[in-house]
Amino acid sequence: MPNPLPYHRKFDELNEEEKILLEINKKSIADFVEQSSLLSDVNYATRNVHAKTYAVINGEFVVSTPLPHELQLFFEENKFDLVIRFSNAKPIINSSKKEIPAYGFAVKIIDDKGSLIANYPLVNFPLFPVNSVSTFLKLFTSINQFYLKKWSHLPSLAAQMVKVIPSVLNGSFIKNTLHFIDKRNDFFLSFDFYSVGAYRMGDYMIKIKLKPQSVDKNFGKKLTTRKALEEYFSTNDYTADVLIQFCSDIKDQPINTLNAEWKNAPFIKIGEVNIKKNSLPNPRDCSNELLSFNPFESKPFFHPVGKIQKLREEAYKVSMQTRTKINKLLHG
Repeated sequence: MPNPLPYHRKFDELNEEEKILLEINKKSIADFVEQSSLLSDVNYATRNVHAKTYAVINGEFVVSTPLPHELQLFFEENKFDLVIRFSNAKPIINSSKKEIPAYGFAVKIIDDKGSLIANYPLVNFPLFPVNSVSTFLKLFTSINQFYLKKWSHLPSLAAQMVKVIPSVLNGSFIKNTLHFIDKRNDFFLSFDFYSVGAYRMGDYMIKIKLKPQSVDKNFGKKLTTRKALEEYFSTNDYTADVLIQFCSDIKDQPINTLNAEWKNAPFIKIGEVNIKKNSLPNPRDCSNELLSFNPFESKPFFHPVGKIQKLREEAYKVSMQTRTKINKLLHG
């Protein structure tokens, strides 16, 4: 095991301009969620990203044995219950058969007393296109405003998208984009899933990767993603390796540079995610919108690390609060 660098809150600190932009962005999130049932083909308020739920299902996390001594204190049990949400990153839900395969695999880890240990919203692309907090906040706000007011905000959205271009023109991002394009028609569960940003593991800082075992990438080729998942779990179990990397050199494993992969950071297997074949509940059940996968609800020693990650704390809160308010009004 490498010699990890210790976590420090300096990695998370926002400057004054970024704090102001975050408040503007929070308002745009609330506005979007309030109108989301009108924007989507549903009768409830949705998330403003990863709005479409393919399935919510139970699983378990089985800890590897033996673990490095330094990690054993985080895993007092051998198994943990999971609640898992499969999703699409698109902010609206409609009946279109064509979807960008930008998938989410959000994991809620629960102890034997039913208490939350950690939330990990994972996605099937390992990098993030923006390192600048201000650029990201302006872009995210413009996207929300575009969906609400359409063409009047198109120039603003286009201007913010242009600013992103330089940060995606690097070897690591281009390589992963080409790989993603090559896999664009593959089955949901055949993808690897990533934390993208870093997380704490006690005083250490890590990234997470979920790598499936023996899933046919061509499964359900002629089915929609939702139908393919239903068909898969009617006859198959699912197992994926849980792998982590440690930050031991800030130059090779930068916390706030999300558009390039970490270097010289070998993956270490710490366990497996298992999902037994099962019937999936209704993905359009309004109760799914009351589930929160906010990683800042995790135990503090499993919190996200980094400035972009820090934005999630307020974004998740305002989205959840607004969804809950609207859905109680709509459905009691």
